[in-house]
Amino acid sequence: MCDEVRSNSEISRRHLLKIAGVAGAGALAGAGIPNTLYADELPPLPSDATPDQALQTLMAGNKRFMAGKVTSPNRTLARLQALGEKQAPYASVLGCADSRVPVEVLFDTGFGDVFVCRAAGNIATPQIIGSLEYGTIVLGSKVLMVLGHVACGAVSATLKGDPVPGQIGSLYPYIYPSIAQARSKDLNTVVAQNVRYQVDLLRNASPVIRDLTREKKLRVVGGVFDFHDGRVTLLDT
Repeated sequence: MCDEVRSNSEISRRHLLKIAGVAGAGALAGAGIPNTLYADELPPLPSDATPDQALQTLMAGNKRFMAGKVTSPNRTLARLQALGEKQAPYASVLGCADSRVPVEVLFDTGFGDVFVCRAAGNIATPQIIGSLEYGTIVLGSKVLMVLGHVACGAVSATLKGDPVPGQIGSLYPYIYPSIAQARSKDLNTVVAQNVRYQVDLLRNASPVIRDLTREKKLRVVGGVFDFHDGRVTLLDT
């Protein structure tokens, strides 16, 4: 008898959850909000795509994010399982470690699309450069973006030059040249110049990346993310 009661209770609970799920989806539709979470609706970028096409695909994702029309592609367990032990991200991104700059989200990408390296101040240290070399020459990324963001704390701290605890100050030498080049104390001006400086560093300090760009197999670009409107603005680099 007790087993029967538990069985009926479990069935009822599952039935209620099912109804609640359907009702929730209906509410989203009724509110005009597309129920597209975890959808794999975007066609994959062809393996023979050019660096320009890869950049266009990346920026199209940011436009969807800005417009509130994200498709959250390639975020299913099936997608992850399909990748198995092989990945072929079409883009590599050097971004800031700032918690407000989740690269895969702001470009509306998913599993296997973007190879991401993050460090405070989006700085190109030897370890980061080595990682990005792996993402390009081994994994085959067609575009490499250095992504800075407005109001960057690492750049701000470098500008101020105040004493800091631990090894935070080890970031500063990678950002100092940008301050000198910018000839400005305006934070966002230096943020943009820091992106340009890191782009130049990647192009010149890495023979791997330099050769790929010369062979037109890779495009290295810089961008700045704005928290206010969600836009990634490409810089002249």
